[in-house]
Amino acid sequence: MAIGIALLFNIRLPINFNSPYKATNIQDFWRRWHITLSRFLKDYVYIPLGGNRKGEFRTYTNLMATFILGGIWHGAGWTFMFWGFLHGIALVINRAWSKLGFKLWTWLAWLITFNFVNIAWVFFRAKEWDDAVKVLVSMFSLDNVVFPSFLVSKLSVLSKYGVEFGGFTTNLLAGKDLIVWLLIGFILILVFKNSMDKLKLFKPSVINSFIFMMAFTISFYKLSGYSEFLYFRF
Repeated sequence: MAIGIALLFNIRLPINFNSPYKATNIQDFWRRWHITLSRFLKDYVYIPLGGNRKGEFRTYTNLMATFILGGIWHGAGWTFMFWGFLHGIALVINRAWSKLGFKLWTWLAWLITFNFVNIAWVFFRAKEWDDAVKVLVSMFSLDNVVFPSFLVSKLSVLSKYGVEFGGFTTNLLAGKDLIVWLLIGFILILVFKNSMDKLKLFKPSVINSFIFMMAFTISFYKLSGYSEFLYFRF
């Protein structure tokens, strides 16, 4: 929306997101996620602190300081600060790992990065520290996990840890369709071109004009809805 409105005034804004969930390591993620913020933190915090010019230990310290400040930039709260701390730790580990020369399979590197980012988001989005802890406990606990009935003979030992057997989608409040939509979402995110790539290929046509009018009309009628601004505490 911001890029489109700016173009109406002949102002070209820089790309800010470039398929961040395709990232195969945390450094790659920050090259794709909130690119303008990453550039600001690099130019005005990381490099003035010394960047990577004063030895490995100082580089790790600078990374941690930069991302803790990045967390505080998002909001004045312990959860935001800890989110920045987690990303700082991840970048330190990623740098040390690459220095050792180890490499992971691409799919495994993506899986680790994707899961780390989403676990860290819990602290970013939680209103309070206790809320984040409750969500994380639920994510990693076996309580309320339901496996299909045909697995009971092979995995019955898990029953003592709180795992149940029955309807596979028992605890999915959205129903069985949720799994289908998740699969569709993953395919769209990981396989297809993003909106910025599509923009490069865009050409005005009657079909595109019709799609635009439909999208504009639907968006106009959705303006009456309410959504709390994510950074309202900033």
